[in-house]
Amino acid sequence: MAAACCFSVCSSDPTKDLDVVALLKDGVLATAKPLPHGLSEAVADVGEALGLATNWLNGGPTSLLDFGLPDGFEERMIRKQFGPLTVHIAARFDQICFKLYAAVDQGPHSKHASDLRLLEPSEDQLTRAADWCRTHDPSEGFSLMLEQALREFGARDDS
Repeated sequence: MAAACCFSVCSSDPTKDLDVVALLKDGVLATAKPLPHGLSEAVADVGEALGLATNWLNGGPTSLLDFGLPDGFEERMIRKQFGPLTVHIAARFDQICFKLYAAVDQGPHSKHASDLRLLEPSEDQLTRAADWCRTHDPSEGFSLMLEQALREFGARDDS
């Protein structure tokens, strides 16, 4: 079993947690809630040994699976091996998608907006990420905030 994770490697501030989007079970992405028992025990042991919060491995973002991950997510995952643990990291474009979605949700002064700026997305990447974001929240309010965020990041909205 491997965890397919999305976490910010671009932040100037150290991250307090690692966001788990999914678990890879028999080649298929599956919910990360709840974490399997053995992984939960290992997370607790590592957290205790390193003085981390109990939720340092955060399965909350697994809800992104409900409406689908960006097209091609699985093919872009970056595989890393840590002893017996295999971790698949979300590729840069997928992080742009996730960070744009979170930045719209939490505002232009959020850590997510700062992380997105550090990723230096192109206008094309922002436009494609915005298309994905709309699949997760088609509401008019979100759309207006998304348009504003795109302008703040120097992209136009062609929707």
